Amino acid sequence: MTTFRTDLDFAKEQDQNDPLAHFRERFHIPKHTDGSDVVYLCGNSLGLQPKSTSAYIAQELKDWAELGVEGHVHGKNPWLSYHELLTENMANIVGAKPIEVVVMNTLTTNLHLMMVSFYKPTSSRYKIVIEGDAFPSDKYAVESQLRHHGYDENEGLILWNSREEEELARYEDLEAILKAHGDEIALIMIGGVNYYTGQFFDLKRITELGHKHGCVVGFDCAHGAGNVNLDLHNSGADFALWCSYKYLNSGPGSLSGVFVHERHAYNKELNRFTGWWSHNKETRFKMRDDFDMLPGAEGWQLSNPPILSMAAIKASLDMFAEAGMDTLIAKSKKLTGYFEFLINELNNDSIHIITPTNPNERGCQLSIQVKNADRRLHEKLTEVGVISDWREPDVIRCAPVPLYNSFQDVYNIVEKLKAILKSPS
Repeated sequence: MTTFRTDLDFAKEQDQNDPLAHFRERFHIPKHTDGSDVVYLCGNSLGLQPKSTSAYIAQELKDWAELGVEGHVHGKNPWLSYHELLTENMANIVGAKPIEVVVMNTLTTNLHLMMVSFYKPTSSRYKIVIEGDAFPSDKYAVESQLRHHGYDENEGLILWNSREEEELARYEDLEAILKAHGDEIALIMIGGVNYYTGQFFDLKRITELGHKHGCVVGFDCAHGAGNVNLDLHNSGADFALWCSYKYLNSGPGSLSGVFVHERHAYNKELNRFTGWWSHNKETRFKMRDDFDMLPGAEGWQLSNPPILSMAAIKASLDMFAEAGMDTLIAKSKKLTGYFEFLINELNNDSIHIITPTNPNERGCQLSIQVKNADRRLHEKLTEVGVISDWREPDVIRCAPVPLYNSFQDVYNIVEKLKAILKSPS
């Protein structure tokens, strides 16, 4: 176990001994007004661009220019099966089997598609449980599903809230909800890593609890994929989904990943919305066959995929495969622990980290609550070359991403924060 120190030399020593340090040079780092690299700690919102991304996209533009429609079958990476190039690497990142994973659509679209299949309300069992401070898009989506099925969202939505004066959700409170309302709950849909606090939930524990009470269980892993060990297959979750533009560095608004557990792979009785890309690949282009569902997660596809976006995803996933999730998570725990140590060493009563202190209950994000602060604090950090994320009313979210952030990045932000807090307002 590393004994942290507060001096700059310690940060430099850690960077010199970091087996992943060279990956930083393979990303475009935004510049501050003075020409130096910014301290970019916003990978939990939008990951940086790999330098290889432009070449991956350029290859597909080249094939389009030179081959036209023939690029579907004769391109360097034939477009008809392009999504398959992403499957194995994505499955490794989220801890799933390839048959359980597909990249398609965007995040909230996929959430709705999963609820078409897995939210099956009845007159007595129709309620949905989400965490009390769920990402707004998840809340809006489940509320609209309740309305779509004819239920009042205020009656049908159950919030797993943290306790008064606490930020983190407690499992015993979820257990109490299930004990009281389990036979009324059709779906538990939790953010695997809470976007605000950074709390990484025990997916297996939640799934087992939900299944014990007859509920379907799904997770939005937007803040978990590429960040923590999701181990989706072994969690037993019925479904999960995630975006690819945060820790997976695929570019703004890029495609989403979907997980459907293997036990559902061949269940043709599951209701779903379908399209020709969920149809049997061997007969898809005969065009007049009755629908023949693909097994596994691929069977939820609708349309042929957007290749340029997938090329950006491939650039990032290839890098993840090279680095390895185990190595990334090991660095993440060390880097985030160092960040936590430096924040605590400030001994400032105005600062409180609301993210769990247990490294196994968080990823690389730390949510730093600053008493009596407002957005001006975040703006001051931006002015001195720190890109972080402000969340009302008083939280700065910072994510030292192990693939491209350094120990010196962490040292620098704490030094800059310390200087701002000491300066007159």
